[in-house]
Amino acid sequence: MLMYALIGLSLVLVGIVGLQFTYLFWIDRVYRERRTYLKDLEHRYADLNARLRSAELRIADQAGLLETLGYKDSETWADVIEER
Repeated sequence: MLMYALIGLSLVLVGIVGLQFTYLFWIDRVYRERRTYLKDLEHRYADLNARLRSAELRIADQAGLLETLGYKDSETWADVIEER
């Protein structure tokens, strides 16, 4: 009778080890997916940062052009837009 109990206990332990390996493989896959997701986010951040810098430069150029034309505040610029 003790032999059957030991066989049952060993099978339970084998099942627990199987669950642990399954969990380990799942955690490894999730970790790899998160790494690729973070790399994609970093690339998107770099692209958006470059676009933001170019937009800021364009706004600065347009503000400089408006100042050279004599439009100093936004209210006069709104009046010019309304006239057109």
